[in-house]
Amino acid sequence: MLIVMESSATRDMIDKVCREVEKLGLEAHPIVGSLRTAIGVTGNKARIDSDRLCNLVGVQDIIHITKPYKLVSRETSPSDTVVDVGGVRIGGSEVVVMAGPCSVESREQCLEIGEVVARVGAKIFRGGAYKPRTSPYSFQGLGEEGLKILADVRDKYNLKIVTEAVDTEVIDLVADYADIIQIGARNMQNYSLLKRAGRVGKPVLLKRGMSATVEEFLMAAEYVMAEGNHNVILCERGVRTFADHARNTLDLAAIPHVKRTSHLPIIADPSHGTGRKDKVLPLSRAAVAAGADGLLVEVHHNPVDALSDGRQAITPDMLATLMKEVDAVARVLGRTCA
Repeated sequence: MLIVMESSATRDMIDKVCREVEKLGLEAHPIVGSLRTAIGVTGNKARIDSDRLCNLVGVQDIIHITKPYKLVSRETSPSDTVVDVGGVRIGGSEVVVMAGPCSVESREQCLEIGEVVARVGAKIFRGGAYKPRTSPYSFQGLGEEGLKILADVRDKYNLKIVTEAVDTEVIDLVADYADIIQIGARNMQNYSLLKRAGRVGKPVLLKRGMSATVEEFLMAAEYVMAEGNHNVILCERGVRTFADHARNTLDLAAIPHVKRTSHLPIIADPSHGTGRKDKVLPLSRAAVAAGADGLLVEVHHNPVDALSDGRQAITPDMLATLMKEVDAVARVLGRTCA
């Protein structure tokens, strides 16, 4: 349920409505808009008798939301959410590119790639300090040492950092270093991790599970938002299908569908979405044309020797080309890319 307050409603009026919601054993989530405040109500198992609430001073309207996800729904917030990451706005007029290696391998490697990422105009550096791998014998990441290297990249090149938290044991440590906490595809339905991510106070980049429907994807985002964190960025990273010409199938149709049903920004990961570096550039152009608010791409200066996912990592020269091509597509749509 969504309680829409009058534009003239005071802070005291809003607080009183929230208290009345809580008296009903429900949770109140104030959503401050440019013209008025709305209050999302969650926790109900059945339809709420709204008579008691609609008569409160300052209440303009009550809307019963039909979707299983509430806070994520565009019914709750008709305006697009823009997630501000220290001045980098994701979901606004600029298409934001996040680029870097799959894994943090060394300080020298990250500084070399970070210089390229900053020079071509990308705003966010990605790299994994903790790596959930299919094989227990594969490189698992450098842990906290990797996080320190990412912090060095941020300090040297003025880039924001996105990196993955693989479980509840490391998420607080990741939050100490990262500007955005990534929840990977394998953890999309790790509900204890999602709840914890909703309480750490940092923006969350949530990747779609490799076999998840869009509704399951949005319900996972609901777990984060229900804990009070409304700074959620969705990421379409490809799903498993019968196709064998790519590692996964990047579901471009999910992007406009999410934009229609949810107010959250959504970016695309054409690196995992294809698993082939020759497909990253064309799928990047296509994702932006479909309405993606940003891209998450893997870059490596020597992909042959990469410790993880070298086959899908583009080179620095390819990243420079990607930025130019994506910017051209974005401008057709009235947007920019750096």
